[in-house]
Amino acid sequence: MIMITGGAGFIGSNLHAALARRGLETVVVDVLGDQDKWRNLAKHPIADLIPPEDLFTWLEGRGAAVDLIVHMGAVSSTLEPDADRIFSNNFALSRDLFRWCAARRRRFIYASSAATYGDGALGFDDDQDLAHLTALRPLNPYGWSKALFDIFAVRQASLGQAPARWTGLKFFNVYGPNEAHKGAMKSVIAQIWPTVAAGGRVKLFRSHRPDYPDGGQERDFVHVRDIVDCVAWLARGGGPDGIYNLGSGEARSFADLARAVFAAAGQEPRIDYIDMPRELQGVYQYHTQARMDRLRAAGWNGPPTRLEDGVADYVGRHLSRPDPYL
Repeated sequence: MIMITGGAGFIGSNLHAALARRGLETVVVDVLGDQDKWRNLAKHPIADLIPPEDLFTWLEGRGAAVDLIVHMGAVSSTLEPDADRIFSNNFALSRDLFRWCAARRRRFIYASSAATYGDGALGFDDDQDLAHLTALRPLNPYGWSKALFDIFAVRQASLGQAPARWTGLKFFNVYGPNEAHKGAMKSVIAQIWPTVAAGGRVKLFRSHRPDYPDGGQERDFVHVRDIVDCVAWLARGGGPDGIYNLGSGEARSFADLARAVFAAAGQEPRIDYIDMPRELQGVYQYHTQARMDRLRAAGWNGPPTRLEDGVADYVGRHLSRPDPYL
């Protein structure tokens, strides 16, 4: 049995769907609320749905059946101002699950984030040396919480107090189906699609740096399918323990992304540029790009989805359909 925390969320529900299609039994830990988040789970069976507050009670009663915990659950908004809430959800819960798995010799895979790299001044090298990890300076409480847990995991492993197998994955800019519930934290593709579909003009940020053109700010955009394939490989026992980047390995501009959405709709691009909010100008990342050397050396050889192909698939099979869910 595989437990997925955050299993009704974006990446978690895509992973759940992939495992269910392979006939594996999954337990989902999440809160569905009163919106449509339940639709992320509706097409595939689950063994149980556990509220987060009941997680450890459930594990004490039925945890013997759990072989692997895939910990995707977190407060994932980079705009969330409540640092206490973020610490409790993103660090304390992760720490307790890591220790639970270590004590019972279970496997543990967790979501870290490229937000740990801050403004990228130190690069995007997933070196898991403690000196390197502690030198990183995230720009927000979300990134800080993820960096803090990476440090904890490496320290515990150095003390021989880690789970039977464990892996942390620093996700870059993930996009794909089942992200409708994320609101302002949806991918730019999902955010601009209604405008494109209606024949409107898309707005992107102007650049406030001379070395980047308007709309030329870059991200490592990675299709959620590539994330799921890698996690499934790890779940089958692939790769040595440790923390790894997981992106496409290529930096592409937001203008490239917008043009790909227009192309998927069979339209010519219509893009306007607007000033970035003043409060973002000093802390905005202009470039991210995952170094994938270590994960490749560990044995992962899945081909990355090309941005234009991934956007066409997302638009054609999901965003443009009456039922966009996976």
